[in-house]
Amino acid sequence: MHPFQVLLLPGWQDSGPGHWQTEWERLHGYRRVQQHDWTRPLRGDWSARLEEVVADAPGEVLLAAHSLGCILAAWWAAHTRHARKVHGALLVAPGDVERLDLAAQIRGWAPIARRPLPFPAVLAGSRDDPYCAFERARAMAQDWGARFVDLGARGHVNAESGLGDWPEGHALLQTLINKD
Repeated sequence: MHPFQVLLLPGWQDSGPGHWQTEWERLHGYRRVQQHDWTRPLRGDWSARLEEVVADAPGEVLLAAHSLGCILAAWWAAHTRHARKVHGALLVAPGDVERLDLAAQIRGWAPIARRPLPFPAVLAGSRDDPYCAFERARAMAQDWGARFVDLGARGHVNAESGLGDWPEGHALLQTLINKD
């Protein structure tokens, strides 16, 4: 057991059955940050909710974000007063909300915050993610100061990718837990 509360930050439409975040919640007791509206996400609302959860956490937290959750983590980190409470962040398959087709579906999330994150982070990107080109994911990692991990061809690293509880991803999270 580790002293950090792990906060799961799902993306657009939440993480349903078979998603590694749902499995981690079930297996490890990690806490999903519930949002008011998963289908019509508002950046300000989602960011305020994350601010509330982190502020109320009794100690340090780890963030485990997927897709739009990665974009949320970067935006929140650029605007929060509570970044010191984040021990680290695992950012998986960020959604490129600056891409025209996604910007039309998920309004109000562009531009993506590109400041270096004020906490250690690992960004894991897939070579065939339909929601973010591999080089865009690599560029986000560089802008955010995150260590980049090439996952190979894993799609959007979601339930459709067939990863189950995704031990490889949990090992990446452990690297953040075990850092000094």
